[in-house]
Amino acid sequence: QHTLRHFVDCSRAADGVDDAEVGRIVESAQRSNRARGITGVLVFGGGVFFQWIEGPPAQIQSLIASLHSDPRHYDIVSLSQSEEKRERLYPNWEMERVGVEDIRMVLQDALESVEDENSAAALKRILTHFDSAPLLSLG
Repeated sequence: QHTLRHFVDCSRAADGVDDAEVGRIVESAQRSNRARGITGVLVFGGGVFFQWIEGPPAQIQSLIASLHSDPRHYDIVSLSQSEEKRERLYPNWEMERVGVEDIRMVLQDALESVEDENSAAALKRILTHFDSAPLLSLG
């Protein structure tokens, strides 16, 4: 088991960020993340990004810094982050594009496998949010 840092965040897409742009974001993320040992999930729907990212602490730190200076999104809310020795939740995903319809499944899976209480609480909040406000209405 390696020490992994993970972070989960939500943000709002800037005006003009459409599916094609998100496709480009995912493609470049896949290339750079593979090299840095970073895996995770990116969800885009209704003008909202949701991501769960995990990897070596130093690499994750620099990724968080670059995300905060990325003009393609704003209102970045950190939902959860921690550092611990554990297995990866998404070992084979350099950065998968997940549809809104699949996010519930992804979150449920994460919730079932997560041992960290703070992460579990954050995931439950997100799931509650999904139940109370369909993502598509947030746009």
